[in-house]
Amino acid sequence: MGSTLPESHQFKEILEKSPKKPLPASLNQEIVDGMKVTFLGTGTSMGVPVAGGFGREVPTGDFRDDRMRSSIWVQTRQSSILVDVGPEFRLQSIRAGLRRIDLLLITHEHFDHIGGLDDLRPFNYMQKASIPVVTTPSCKESIERRYDYIFEPGKTPGSVDIDINTESTPFNFRDCRITPLPVMHGDLMVYGFRINDLAYINDTNFIPESTLELIKGCKVLILDALRWEPTHPTHFTVSESVEIARKTGIPEVYFIHMSSYVHHAETNKRLPDGMKLAFDQQVIYL
Repeated sequence: MGSTLPESHQFKEILEKSPKKPLPASLNQEIVDGMKVTFLGTGTSMGVPVAGGFGREVPTGDFRDDRMRSSIWVQTRQSSILVDVGPEFRLQSIRAGLRRIDLLLITHEHFDHIGGLDDLRPFNYMQKASIPVVTTPSCKESIERRYDYIFEPGKTPGSVDIDINTESTPFNFRDCRITPLPVMHGDLMVYGFRINDLAYINDTNFIPESTLELIKGCKVLILDALRWEPTHPTHFTVSESVEIARKTGIPEVYFIHMSSYVHHAETNKRLPDGMKLAFDQQVIYL
């Protein structure tokens, strides 16, 4: 059982005011009844290659091995949903043609997932509205502390305008059923998200059985897979992610958040059928 809308009264008002009509044709021309997912970025917290070139010593020449910070853009007939807004969001949005954000889902408060918040301003200007956000309680507190200038009374005109909510139960947003998915990122509880038949779980090294139950029946799983070895205290390795993916039984799996030492072509040859690495600007349909 879940609420129809998150409990925040202000959030409910924003959702009720938002237009229910389909997105402009330029945004949803390929979508009829399903979902379009664009991988805006598939890299680690430092990106690939890392600053200074200290990661992969010899570039592979494969564009799929260049990765911005992980984020996806989900489009349906009635919704344009962004998951995470990292420091390269400005560039990612331009590359993908992202011109509207109806809802922002943030997995957690680490900088590679919130560093692009200030670049939401043009969307506020064009949409003439606040952008609703759903995230964890700790992420809400962190954003309000670190970006205090956007929440202060009498804030500077033109500042980003977001409404942050900490919904933990399933809710409906237009034509999407959204379920927060609690997982552990080391000692930090973070969210993945189920959006209709898509499960997105980034930055994790432990998924509780109760959360695995929440993604049963999904058609596509997008999952953290940092590197082959050694094991990591806050992220799954590729091998660990393969085992989790097998356990879910979800038929189509894409791995993200890869380091510079996970090469796209080489790794895909080693992965089981139905599993592959995602790459920046890749588009899939559900």
